[in-house]
Amino acid sequence: MTQTLFSIDPLTGEQVGSVAVSNRDSISKKVAKAREAQIDWASQSLQQRVQALQHAYEKLQPLQSNLAQLISREMGKDTRRANYEAGGAIQGGIWLAEDAGKALRGQCNGGSEIQYRPLGVVAVISPWNYPLAMANNLLVPALVAGNSVILKPSEESPLVADLLVKTLNETLPEGILQIAHGDRHTGEALVQSDINMIAFTGSRTTGQQIMTNAAPALKRLVMELGGNDPMIVLASADIQKAAQFAVASSFENAGQMCTSTERIYVDAGIADQFEKAVTSIARQYHTGGWQDLQADIGPLVNQRQHQKVVDHIQDALKKGATLLLGEKAPKPPFIPPTVISGIQPGMQLEDEETFGPVVAIDRFNNVEDAIQRANDSVYGLGAVVFGGADAVQVSNRLQAGMIGINQGAGGTPWVGAKQSGFGYHGGIDGHRQFAQLTVINL
Repeated sequence: MTQTLFSIDPLTGEQVGSVAVSNRDSISKKVAKAREAQIDWASQSLQQRVQALQHAYEKLQPLQSNLAQLISREMGKDTRRANYEAGGAIQGGIWLAEDAGKALRGQCNGGSEIQYRPLGVVAVISPWNYPLAMANNLLVPALVAGNSVILKPSEESPLVADLLVKTLNETLPEGILQIAHGDRHTGEALVQSDINMIAFTGSRTTGQQIMTNAAPALKRLVMELGGNDPMIVLASADIQKAAQFAVASSFENAGQMCTSTERIYVDAGIADQFEKAVTSIARQYHTGGWQDLQADIGPLVNQRQHQKVVDHIQDALKKGATLLLGEKAPKPPFIPPTVISGIQPGMQLEDEETFGPVVAIDRFNNVEDAIQRANDSVYGLGAVVFGGADAVQVSNRLQAGMIGINQGAGGTPWVGAKQSGFGYHGGIDGHRQFAQLTVINL
């Protein structure tokens, strides 16, 4: 009996649509089809694959508004941000194909030739917070490299992924891009199937489970596993610019962003001014549904995530933190703009990834303490330092894959340190993660 997965609007609780769940038997059939289709796909030239993908993404352009509306209705993103993601994904797919094509060209190295050959079948497991952008970043270079791909999108955003794949498949050869819907059981079945690589974006816990299931066959892995990004504000910082960034980074996408600023350590000498500026800026943000053109912060993706953020807020207040802005017990589906000061180790706001619109602050008297607390985490995705010339020295001591000085963290390749990542993607080196490097001695 075929199971059904329902997509629910986080704002209204209404059903947006449904898709059929892929069970183990259907996944086995998809993998067999993908393996057969991959042979012909890999036989095409690198440039032919690039052009095929670019042509397929061009066909998505008339559907930008449809894709954006599905993003909004499935995970709550406001219209402006959803349109930006949808348009960026369409243009990004075209650009990524070209960029990956350049990275995967063969090279001569003395008396040897270096080739980038396909791995086979790649499983792409993508998240709900940026359902098109994150899927794109993995499936495009995988396909350009000559692999076939089975995309398993989040169960929170199946419809937008379904429209993406169906539209691309109107142009792409049959079988090289398929979709498998479902929850963690579908993901587990896909990881355990006869595939060659898993490219995953999601939680650290799920990443650990994927590694366990991939280990017997030593399947190739590229994984981004979340973060708990720190921000250090030095006495030499431009307080207003630092405050503006702190709020924008903490509230973007309702705080549901892997490189959101999760905890801020500010020099005690400027802490009062900084907290006042942050609170003033945060008051200007408003919650609202995706059709509300004045909304800056949409609903959280589901009640489970909402409750997690509430738990983190209440845990901090119970342990001595101060609520400068917001509510102690906000009701679903929104978390209003929230600013909390006096966070400490042992609080969930400091120790864990909150993934909600909360600015969490503490002050330091000695920058050594700030650096130690910033690094005291299993995570190491991004980190940010605001300050003058001394910001460079501080940044050199932070344990993160991506570090921003007076700006956000990010870049190419997109890489996490410690338990925030395993492998990386994006840029020349990242695109090559989806291929088998082969050396031919001439």
